[in-house]
Amino acid sequence: MSMPDAHDAGVDDTVRALLLLMPRMVGRAKKIPVPEALRSFSLAPRHLSLLSYLLFDGPMTVNELADRLQVAPTTVSLLVGDLSRQGILERREDDADRRRRIIGIAPAHQPAITSWLAPGAAAWRKALAPLTPDQRQTFVDTLLTYEAAVSGEEDRPAEP
Repeated sequence: MSMPDAHDAGVDDTVRALLLLMPRMVGRAKKIPVPEALRSFSLAPRHLSLLSYLLFDGPMTVNELADRLQVAPTTVSLLVGDLSRQGILERREDDADRRRRIIGIAPAHQPAITSWLAPGAAAWRKALAPLTPDQRQTFVDTLLTYEAAVSGEEDRPAEP
């Protein structure tokens, strides 16, 4: 049996550190309380991603949300329908094309959603700010590769 070289030992040290860190990060994320105004809505992680896009990027169409979430438009339509019935999202006609609907966060729920998601965004900004754009992209690519590997989708193409 050969001894690992310095590179492999360094990777193993990093893997060990991440194996200890990841459960703490997930645990802390799970402990972020859902604002009182949103607790009765039974929001799931899939809702969180959709709400994050709408909060940070503004209102958009179902197809735009589907592209960003990397799911089928029918899946987004179901999520939007669920959140619209609950009054969390609102749909309006696109002024440029009356056949299209623009999806946005209902103004009544905007403050609660902002207070819920803003601390996580601020923490990511603090962590990522010292990195160069290339380093930030490497970090994101690394997380995507990890996600693909643990989900058995290693052959999935990387994000652009």
